[in-house]
Amino acid sequence: MPKAPEFRNQGPTLSADAITSRLRDMILDGSFPVGLQLKQEALAERFGVSRFPVREALKKLEAEGLVHHTPFAGSVVASQSILDLIQTLDIRIGLESRALTLAIPQMRAADIRAVEAIMKRYDTSDSPREWAELNIEFHMRLYAPCKRPRLLKMIEEIMRSIDVHLRAYQSTTLGRKLPQTDHREILAACVKRDVRRATDLLQWHIERTQTALREADSRESGMRASWR
Repeated sequence: MPKAPEFRNQGPTLSADAITSRLRDMILDGSFPVGLQLKQEALAERFGVSRFPVREALKKLEAEGLVHHTPFAGSVVASQSILDLIQTLDIRIGLESRALTLAIPQMRAADIRAVEAIMKRYDTSDSPREWAELNIEFHMRLYAPCKRPRLLKMIEEIMRSIDVHLRAYQSTTLGRKLPQTDHREILAACVKRDVRRATDLLQWHIERTQTALREADSRESGMRASWR
């Protein structure tokens, strides 16, 4: 069983939202690995709070898909199968296509410049972990002009909930070049206000990740078969 890193809160009493944010960061950056048991008593002691805000934080993280509750082990850092990830990417296609459709007519020159700045940072980064974060920034900044805060929040939560599971595939299978090529084509369609082409390119962009996952699953299945 993975072990949680030692830490104790030395500042003011934390709210459930603050604890949620800290736990989310620890899961997404790998400090809390997949399968780690998250014991309420231990977390409450380390954060210097009662069990109530910890319990609320774990419920929020479970809703985001980062934590899974089982009858015997309690709350653990969730793992997701390749099928789970592929289905979540289907949800991304639906939500993000809608956000982009609403955003394009509202885009201004400042919005385009902001997206281009993110892409430049992406071009100069050599860190796969940073690529994942910049990918989220690219998409969220692209959709921001839609001015649908609940939709944007839902999209970001979904992206972050699967990011820790996708990161290895993005770094080893997709790399940086292919996603950036897709990003440039999507942005070019947005500049031309071509909603149909932009959303088609976005769907293809996300489907490319699904294809990479299927290929990885096929390789793993082949390896398991060869060991029998």
